[in-house]
Amino acid sequence: MFATLSLSGVNSAATSACAPAALTEGQRNAFLTLLTDDDPAIYQLIRAKMIELGQPARDWLRGYTLSSDPLLRRRAQEIVDHFERGAADNRFLAFCLSQGEDMDLEQAVWLLCQTQYPNINPLAYTALFDTYAADLRARIDFGAPLDRIIGTINFYLFNQLGFTGNESAYYDPDNSYLSRVVDRRTGNPISLCVVYLAVARRLRLPITGIGMPGHFVCRLQTTRGEVYIDPFRKGKLMTKGDCIKFLSNSGHDFHDGFLAPVTPRRILQRICANLHHIYSDLGLAEETTRFQRYIVALSK
Repeated sequence: MFATLSLSGVNSAATSACAPAALTEGQRNAFLTLLTDDDPAIYQLIRAKMIELGQPARDWLRGYTLSSDPLLRRRAQEIVDHFERGAADNRFLAFCLSQGEDMDLEQAVWLLCQTQYPNINPLAYTALFDTYAADLRARIDFGAPLDRIIGTINFYLFNQLGFTGNESAYYDPDNSYLSRVVDRRTGNPISLCVVYLAVARRLRLPITGIGMPGHFVCRLQTTRGEVYIDPFRKGKLMTKGDCIKFLSNSGHDFHDGFLAPVTPRRILQRICANLHHIYSDLGLAEETTRFQRYIVALSK
């Protein structure tokens, strides 16, 4: 049977199989045995063959993601996730190519998250943001000065909920995936700004994203004035002068475009550019190529 074949024999037998459903019961059992083989080369070969078989293999293996055998469960889930990430990749690319500058940013970031974490439930995270906004709506005096309104939001998000900038692992890819940011309550400047923007939208506050070189902040601007907010530093309030000073200290000559609101499409493009850079530095070629495709799609 398959389980006793050499590596070349496994390769030959697996190649001849047209789909798991077409295999005999004994052959299917042998495939399952090989999926838990201690030899990594055997597992990688069987994994490759399952991926070649496509959807039938995914559907067959899905039942084993609940197996009592932890190794079989993990490897079956890994292969199923490969298929799910591929489907999510197609959905995300189609979204990027079909949407304009004012795309739905939340929908975009959840679709992006699913390219890495296909099993997340975006509706659950959306409901969580609804809860945040409902809690804040009961606390905010919308007629108060801007700094008091922002102070109430900041205390809730950063003191009570515990969101904070991940300074110790700034280049961790999970800092850019919003589902992981919410799960861990930590992220990078742009992802924490996305959290802030999601809550502000529900509160009908005119807060926008400001994409300065090297940093990302939010701005609340009304007829009563304007204030800049740095969610990476627990909502630290900044003036326009503070932003200009930051740019100067970072080696950038100021021009008004640096403090102009960024469209949802450009926010998403910047998130993808950050991840492309991180994966490139980590030497992860497949991930780097994937994000290069996203950047090209968003550049059109």
